Amino acid sequence: MVNEIDRLAWVTAGEARGRDEDEPVALAALARTGVTVDVVDWDDRSVEWAAYDRVVLRSAWDYPQRLAEFLTWLDEVTQVTELVNRPALVRWSLDKRYLAELAAAGVPITPTVFVEPGSTAEFPDGDFVVKPAVGAGSRDAASYGPEDHAAASAHVARLHVGGQVVLVQPFLKSVPIDGEWPLVFFDGRFSHAASKRVDLPRAGAVDDLFAVENNAAHTADPDQIEVAQAAVDLVTGRFGTPTYARVDLVRDNDGRYCVLEVELVEPSLFLPQADPAAADRLAAALTSPTGER
Repeated sequence: MVNEIDRLAWVTAGEARGRDEDEPVALAALARTGVTVDVVDWDDRSVEWAAYDRVVLRSAWDYPQRLAEFLTWLDEVTQVTELVNRPALVRWSLDKRYLAELAAAGVPITPTVFVEPGSTAEFPDGDFVVKPAVGAGSRDAASYGPEDHAAASAHVARLHVGGQVVLVQPFLKSVPIDGEWPLVFFDGRFSHAASKRVDLPRAGAVDDLFAVENNAAHTADPDQIEVAQAAVDLVTGRFGTPTYARVDLVRDNDGRYCVLEVELVEPSLFLPQADPAAADRLAAALTSPTGER
């Protein structure tokens, strides 16, 4: 049975309102499909989620600080309507320990050590990055150098107190030169790419919802698409095709493309940097009838 999508919830957070550059572009594309869209906060208790044919997670950027509440909300919404992306994909993507699963499947990843609470971090030679396994917008992530091990240890301890697994990664020498490359997929197919540079604080912390970024359009080369597609294919094999996905790539110190993150929860999709048809491709993915997905 195929059910048409007539009413859609675009889910944000109070702190994120007016700050999502994708939102006006995407909403205009959705309006062209004839679907009714409401922009709603995920934690607004007055919202009747059952009134929507589909609930689309887009900019719930405060979820890492309210994880238990957010997971409860996921369960509640799933009981009454369709959530996009699917809850299983969302839960998997919340915790960056999925990188170990990608590596085990042969997908190249940024070299990563996972430091469990109760264990002691060992830092690589040279510059490195400390970040939480559950996080968004580079919040609670920072870079360090050989002289900063005491500050890095304090950072790890602070995250451990909050129950977080910590990721320690080398600060790849390509990042200051090339930045990152987010590759965006709709319904499992590559759509477009961007170039991103993030200002991580040195031995500090990002206190806002997200770190400052400098973004530009980018034409992905076949090798980039191949690596990113491998990550999306792994997700698809485990959970079904994600409606939207973003795979962030960097070059490792041997010059090879590798996965930094797979974003299935609330990623910026770089629509302002994409070709004009990208927003329509997103709208088509978000409004495809239930039963065709």
